Amino acid sequence: MAMRIPTALAALTLAFTASTAQAQTKKVYISVDMEGISGINGDNQTSATGAEYGRARKLMAEDANAAIRGAFAGGATEVVVNDSHGSQRNLLPEDIDPRVRLISHSFKRHGMMEGLDSSFAAIIFVGYHAKAGSPRGVFAHTGSGVLADLQINGQSVGEGGMNALLARWYGVPVVMVTGDDVAIEEQRVTVPAVRGVVVKRAINSRAVELRPLVDARRDIELGAKESVAAARPVPPQRLPQYTVRMTFRDPTIPEVATAFREVRLVSSTSVEFTREAMPDAYRLIRVLYRFINTD
Repeated sequence: MAMRIPTALAALTLAFTASTAQAQTKKVYISVDMEGISGINGDNQTSATGAEYGRARKLMAEDANAAIRGAFAGGATEVVVNDSHGSQRNLLPEDIDPRVRLISHSFKRHGMMEGLDSSFAAIIFVGYHAKAGSPRGVFAHTGSGVLADLQINGQSVGEGGMNALLARWYGVPVVMVTGDDVAIEEQRVTVPAVRGVVVKRAINSRAVELRPLVDARRDIELGAKESVAAARPVPPQRLPQYTVRMTFRDPTIPEVATAFREVRLVSSTSVEFTREAMPDAYRLIRVLYRFINTD
């Protein structure tokens, strides 16, 4: 018995030390897309072949930096930024706040949410856009653009909604989203309490009313600061299963997708599958919309 007391005390001390260290650490995850960035308003800005792409990369970096500054001011001890647009190599390391770690390149298992786990205290979405099928919303689409609709457990979601469901799985709160007004409204369907920073107003899927850049970035920084400071732990929300229905614009993709045994063809343009874990469902969603080449 005499030998067990020091062992028990050591275990308690170790547990206390670990909990104290965790309490002193506040990791923040920032996923940055491009279509919802301040000042972005044309197709020639969002692709590497576009005439204004270089300018758009700098606009993207400035919105990201505003969120980063706010996150650190709100108590973040570590910030991870995931480039989440197109090639996912848009953000240049030399343009980003040197305090962060940058996840780059599109060949990722979890795409826009690569690197997320339960160790994070808060998530910020920067530059997000409306989902496929939205009648109003700048550059409205889901994934690579081949999807007409994405439903998870019967709910139609865009990239923000899908990403929020993955965040729930890990128990990490999505505390802020920036983008056009439609993107903010859609995000609140899956995260009702999320703080939204509207950087532009969508007139339709292309025309837009842009806010002054200095005002938008000021609000991003302030929003990130206050949202991160107010972030509190939430329990993971894990459903018994995740049933996914994907409707494509091109019927060729569903035909090819049925090569995966669990993928069922439910119409000429739609497939459905079920996974027990949201991370697994997310990975297959990503494979089906991004890595099937119909050329």
